[in-house]
Amino acid sequence: MSIDERSYIQTAGAKNSDLAQGSLAARKVLRNTYLLLAMTLAFSAFVAGVAATTGAKPLGLIVTLVGYFGLLFAVTKFRNSGVGVALVFALTGFMGYTLGPLIGFYLQTPGGSSIVMTALGGTAVVFFVMSAIAVTTKKDLSFMGSFLAIGILVAFLAGLGAIAFNLPMLSLAVSAAFVLLASGLILFETNNIIRGGETNYVMATVTLYVSLYNLFVSLMHILGAFSGDD
Repeated sequence: MSIDERSYIQTAGAKNSDLAQGSLAARKVLRNTYLLLAMTLAFSAFVAGVAATTGAKPLGLIVTLVGYFGLLFAVTKFRNSGVGVALVFALTGFMGYTLGPLIGFYLQTPGGSSIVMTALGGTAVVFFVMSAIAVTTKKDLSFMGSFLAIGILVAFLAGLGAIAFNLPMLSLAVSAAFVLLASGLILFETNNIIRGGETNYVMATVTLYVSLYNLFVSLMHILGAFSGDD
């Protein structure tokens, strides 16, 4: 065996070893993400249930935005420590509380329980379908990142405009946009984890949770509007 052949074999072996290690690391991040996501979803659902049954009042747009972005900033800052995990529970608990009055409102309307359950089922179906596509596809979906970021920003600003100027049709269009954007974000983030682009399971959990939150709320809004209850 020549020196060049030996060098080629060693290089190929090193590359295969790096790929294997990268795959193991990605699977570990995905496993930790799903575990933390499951726990935070359960905690958020519990808080939302308590808030709904006790008749908790809405916090208001300003308080909700300040609380959300403040906790998101804190999570990002401490994402590499145990404090970051605790802050994820604080963030998802806070968001669960904001869901309480909304769920309570729908449950008090005719057919409201059907709206909530349908939205919940739809959210679960979208999550599993997008996750399955992300896991099985061989394509790199990183190109979606910029499009999703711009789309979410535009939809967020449009949503604020719909609230400020009381434009129901614009609000409905924003909800429809968020259904598509949240679905795309689940697909993008899961694919990003698998390909090693996202290595922090704390931030991955937050991204997926926020996607599921927006998906659920948007579906409830759309279903409520078409049922005549919104």
